[in-house]
Amino acid sequence: MSRSCRRASELMSQQMEQPLIWYQRLGLRAHLLMCAGCRRAEKQFRFLRSAARQIGGLDK
Repeated sequence: MSRSCRRASELMSQQMEQPLIWYQRLGLRAHLLMCAGCRRAEKQFRFLRSAARQIGGLDK
C-alpha cells in the first residue's frame, strides 16, 4: 500500500468519526479520482457505516 493510499484510508476512517477539514476532503477526493483501490475501500467504509447505523451502532 502506498503512502498516499495509507493516508487516504486514514482520512476515510477519520471522516466516520468527525467531518474532515476542507483541504482534507479535497485531497481525499483528488486521490479517489485516481485510485480504484481506494474507491473500493471508500465504498466498503460507507457500507459498514450504513450497517452500523441500521443496528444502532452509530448515532449520526
